[in-house]
Amino acid sequence: MEQEALETPSAGTSNTGSDMTDIMVVDLESFVHVELDMENNNGISEVGNNLSGLNEAQSLNEEEDENESDDDSGTDHFNSEKSGTQLQRSERPAGGNSNVPDTFQTSHLLFYERFRAYQDYMLGDCKPSEVKAFTADYLEKVVEPCDWLALWSTDVFDVLVEVCDVDFKDLKACVRLVLPLQCDTRGCDLTEEAMKVLLGASGDKVPLQQLQVVFELSGDFDQTALAVEHLRFFYEHIWRQWDEEDEDDFDYFVRCVEPRLRLYYDILEDRVPAGLVAEYQSLLQSCSQCFQQFSVLRSGLSTDSDSELDNVSMVEGLQLYDQLETLRRKLHIFENPLLRYVLGYKGNVPQQCVQSRGPRASGVKGVHVVTASCSSMQLQSLLSDRLLPLCCSEDTEIQFHRDPLSAVEVCHEGDVVIVLPGVYTVSRSIFLPDSITIEGFGLPDEVVIEKKNKGDSFVESTGANVSLSNIKFIQHDAIEGILCVRQGTVHMENCVLQCETTGVIVRNSARLTMNMCDLYGSKGAGVEIYPGSVCSLVGNGIHHCKDGILIKDFADELDVMPSITMENNVIHNNEGYGVILVKANSGEQQGVPADRSEEEPAGPTDSQPGGSAALLSSSSSAQSESTEARPDSESSGTDAASSSGRKWHFSRQLSRSKEPSCSRAVQDLMQHQIFVSIQGNQFRRNGMGDFGTFFY
Repeated sequence: MEQEALETPSAGTSNTGSDMTDIMVVDLESFVHVELDMENNNGISEVGNNLSGLNEAQSLNEEEDENESDDDSGTDHFNSEKSGTQLQRSERPAGGNSNVPDTFQTSHLLFYERFRAYQDYMLGDCKPSEVKAFTADYLEKVVEPCDWLALWSTDVFDVLVEVCDVDFKDLKACVRLVLPLQCDTRGCDLTEEAMKVLLGASGDKVPLQQLQVVFELSGDFDQTALAVEHLRFFYEHIWRQWDEEDEDDFDYFVRCVEPRLRLYYDILEDRVPAGLVAEYQSLLQSCSQCFQQFSVLRSGLSTDSDSELDNVSMVEGLQLYDQLETLRRKLHIFENPLLRYVLGYKGNVPQQCVQSRGPRASGVKGVHVVTASCSSMQLQSLLSDRLLPLCCSEDTEIQFHRDPLSAVEVCHEGDVVIVLPGVYTVSRSIFLPDSITIEGFGLPDEVVIEKKNKGDSFVESTGANVSLSNIKFIQHDAIEGILCVRQGTVHMENCVLQCETTGVIVRNSARLTMNMCDLYGSKGAGVEIYPGSVCSLVGNGIHHCKDGILIKDFADELDVMPSITMENNVIHNNEGYGVILVKANSGEQQGVPADRSEEEPAGPTDSQPGGSAALLSSSSSAQSESTEARPDSESSGTDAASSSGRKWHFSRQLSRSKEPSCSRAVQDLMQHQIFVSIQGNQFRRNGMGDFGTFFY
């Protein structure tokens, strides 16, 4: 331990031991110990100066340490003081005949871990054309350049290789086989010679994202394993082949990476309806196929040719391009958390399609009584008030059930379900394919049906004439809504709807009559009304939702405007608007530059929502329109002349169609033609106003 003794002479005395102030500084980096002779205090001032200097030096050292710790290059995700790996081992399936070693478990990373890696370290604020360069730069900082073991994994085999070098620019690794050969195969037999031939054909290089780093306890390859995982995940789930077609005028992470990453985890954690997931996957596949066809056609066309064949290919290319942009726009809608539910409505059919049972063959009507137990007074009241009037004829039978779900599942056309007071918990969605009546025997707060397990919706109706009354529905973990009227008509009266995600959804061509109900708690809209539906809302309370009522008015000639009656409702304390109308943005709502009129048509030219005329340049649009308008004999010659000297280039205007959606308050919505009757309603304390319009 470093020690230093300082002696300060006392004023007017000789330097003697009794007249000295003794100062002992022990371990300057940790603490200062000072012993003062209380008999003489003349040395205190100088000692204070010395201590002050020591404290300043110690503070500087601490600041330097903090600066060093804050200098995070993005390569050290773990505490360097901890020895050994911080990652888990991914073991091979038990009981198998695996010949390859275990790898690092990296596929279980959480959303925020991937989000931070892509935003802070890998991509930053790069543009689409810079993605590969930014990725290569990130990998060069964190990936070991050579001398590490990995599994080369494909759909057919897993084989152990040693990485000799990494080509960061091309995102590939130079590898050699580890001998004797260690591999697992799936449906084929591979020999050492065959693997050498396969590697030789690729120049002994394999894509980095096909490698899985072999597990090691030392921790030396943790960062390599994580970096390769981020690369693999990015190109499997985030990157699209057509991303480079976009203009370089936006932040790629904000526009594409973040929404796609959120969608991936929303699907993984069952927060997206199964129908929307299926439609999104189908769109993604269709878009990939369309882009491949478009790329082949574009690469095979000569830029200087005037031949008729090239002109025909040009027209086909424009059609493919228009189709591609339409598919990309739909994908963008699904990837946006808000637009996903506002616009993604077509093709979203329930995965569990329950067929209507129709009337009983015997013609007997059924009355189903739901109760776990009841008192004699309740039973007597039930008999006198409901059962005797319903069972006055001989062709009626009574059945007893312990929960509402079991009663509904055996109902036929025209049956009545009477639910006695109690709290009933269901674990599955309630499907209503037949015209039945479900009524609570008591006040809504006394008859409670609660759903706890996850599912697309709570109650889903496709029956021609369904009635619900005097029941409180409590929603937990549902993805789509508390009640979804897909087809037919639902009459709801004196019900309480305690929502969690979306409230009541009225699909195309469906009908809803909702009287004297109380709806609250929806994280989306309390009531969503789709085109072509008929909705009557009378005397309801809709409050404490994201928006009160959301009406979808799409600019599609195939859609019919909804027909809405709103009378004597109290819509209050909603976060957004009391009533909001969703409609396509014709271009007037957002500030369009004045010079754009020279590049593009003034208004929408097709039926796709949002005006997809912005997706093509004027030259492409003009050619397409003129080709259709002119006879074949004229169009061939004119097209040949116009294509001469014009480069094969399709303008990439998707980013314009991805301009941020906007909403604004309006005062004239009550005069809209979608309202059959709107009177006597009260609007109170809605966060953004009583009426608004959302443009997409």
